[in-house]
This record gives sequence, C-alpha cells and structure tokens, in this order.
Amino acid sequence: MIILGLDPSLSCTGWGVIATQGARISHVANGEVKTDPKALMPARLDHLYAAIAAVIGQYAPDRAACEEVFLNTNPQSTLKLAQARGVVLAACGRHNLAVNEHAARLVKKAVVGTGRAEKPQVASMVKVLLPGIQIAGADAADALAVAIADAHLGPRG
Repeated sequence: MIILGLDPSLSCTGWGVIATQGARISHVANGEVKTDPKALMPARLDHLYAAIAAVIGQYAPDRAACEEVFLNTNPQSTLKLAQARGVVLAACGRHNLAVNEHAARLVKKAVVGTGRAEKPQVASMVKVLLPGIQIAGADAADALAVAIADAHLGPRG
C-alpha cells in the first residue's frame, strides 16, 4: 500500500510518500510545496493545489493522511491554515483519494512515543524509521510522520 502523508500550511506544505507491506514501511519520496507570500491568495492556493495534484498523479497513493486542523491564538493564521488544508483535501478528492485525519498529538505519540514531541524529535525518529533518507525539510518530516502514523493507525485498505 502507498500512503501519502500531508502537513498542510499556506507558506510550506510538507508531503511524504511511504510504502507499506505488512508491518514494514519504506520511503518512496518527500518534499515541500512553498508558496510566494507576496502573491495573491488565489494564486497561492492554485499553486498548492497543482503541486499536490502532481504528487498524487506521480506516486498514485492508495490513500492519504492529513493532520487535523488546530486552533492558533491568531484567527488569521487559523484561517490561512484552513484554506491551505481545504485545497490539499480538494486535490485528494479530485483524485478519489480517501483521506484519514489524525490529530498532531496522536501522530507524535505514534511516531515518537509522546504527544508533546518537538519538530526535531519527530524528524529524528522519522530518520530512524526510514534509514538513509534525505528529508526535504521540517514540514516534509512532519508529513512523513503523518504517513507513518497512518500506516499504524489508519484502516487497512
């Protein structure tokens, strides 16, 4: 099974693709989609949609997994995150890709062992679980963690 993990954000959306065979997981690919903060919102969202749709087209995942949205103290930040997340989910929907949603704490607990893990701890554990990989950045590491957690928590399809 091929699983696409997604860590949506308007500024930098991380994505990671893993393959599972029974309890074994292996790395397929990972990356980040960055948008131009000076561009208008519709252009940023269109760029994000096109990039995630291209990833789905290239790797043909069997399902996707995405972090659930969390509330920031800044309502504008929450709104931008929700818009980016909506575009990512729309790209999955366009490709008839089922998406499992997981809380960030649950992802961290499944991958690191504690729901309060920091980004560096998540990235380190992803490198342990997927030895020898080059991670595109912190958001890609988080996306791979979402995919890994989904392999353990999500429904078998």
